[in-house]
Amino acid sequence: MTTTIPTAAPSTTIRSLSEQTLLAFRERAAYHDAVGRYPVEDLADLRAAGWFTAALPEALGGLGLDLVELGGEQRRMARYSPATALSTSMHHYWVGLAADLHRMGLPEADLITGYVMDGDLLASGHAEVGNDVPLALSTTSASRVEGGWRITGRKMFGSLGPHWTRLGFHAMDAGDPTAPVVVHGFVPHDAPGLTTVPNWDAQGMRATESHDTALEDVFVPDSAVLCVVPAGPPSHPAVAVMQVWALTLIANVYVGIAERVLEIAVAQAARRSSIAIPRGTFAHHPLVQHQVADMYLALDAARSSVDAVARDWVGGVDHGPMWGPKVLAAKWRATATANRVVDLACEVVGGSSYRRGTELERLSRDVRAARFHPGTDAFTHETVGKALLGVDGAGPRW
Repeated sequence: MTTTIPTAAPSTTIRSLSEQTLLAFRERAAYHDAVGRYPVEDLADLRAAGWFTAALPEALGGLGLDLVELGGEQRRMARYSPATALSTSMHHYWVGLAADLHRMGLPEADLITGYVMDGDLLASGHAEVGNDVPLALSTTSASRVEGGWRITGRKMFGSLGPHWTRLGFHAMDAGDPTAPVVVHGFVPHDAPGLTTVPNWDAQGMRATESHDTALEDVFVPDSAVLCVVPAGPPSHPAVAVMQVWALTLIANVYVGIAERVLEIAVAQAARRSSIAIPRGTFAHHPLVQHQVADMYLALDAARSSVDAVARDWVGGVDHGPMWGPKVLAAKWRATATANRVVDLACEVVGGSSYRRGTELERLSRDVRAARFHPGTDAFTHETVGKALLGVDGAGPRW
């Protein structure tokens, strides 16, 4: 991936959600986790703030936040409601893609921009059973017909399940086995043949309502197609830029969880006492001090890694073919660290972290979703290893 984004002019308006709004998110989070339902009040608050246009340039009617700024805001939101931050990041990565395509002067930006300005809430339709290389290949079929494509398949992990209005998807036309192509496009929630399958009952991120989406011979007109590209590693700017925005925003969500967990652990250590520590609280326990330090050191490194990737992207740094590995590495570091920090926090806080109804217990479940986002641990190591060893990613996989 060699795409480089022209540096945008500095925004004159930096937008940020109010503390009052985010505290309301936190107050609602526990209930919606317990019942496994999306906090629609959060969506209403975000829409009222214009948040779903956050990544669009101000000249196009958006708030003008770049990847650094929006990543930081989604990270901040995750400290209050991880499910809301994660699910809305799926919308934002499409909008961020449109913003960067616009800066590159590419017409594909107009399709997404139009949806956003019409008030659409965009969802991610990329995860599939039986496909560990999303975007490059697809188990969902695309068949060329007059005026468009017929799409049949099933998508999973569809955050915002009942509430999104338009699904960004990819599907593969393998009619010519020597030259399969992947179709990237959008389909409205009410399209004939599209069904939301209400099957989201997960360990964590329960309030995202990430239900499956079944597509049965769904017609997608050419006017709703973003691009058609050869199957395999990203060869079109739209696909390459999409990955940068998606993985960086996802990484920020898990950094935000880790930040909140560290806050909880430090506060609890300062209150927690033991008959065996007559001189003070667990904050005076050498092992707890070491654990808290470990949490901070790991988090600081992960945060720096994610921030550096975002800054380089916004600044137009040309990492050439190493952009893909760099983004995957930052996402991997953030999610692995978040899980480590949560585990240490549970040690510091003790048995109460295992009790349902506590914030740390909920966050300890939410963070487990990190390992299932692309790229997984295995895919990240495969991609980075091949890049460093000079193995052609477009060649035979093994």
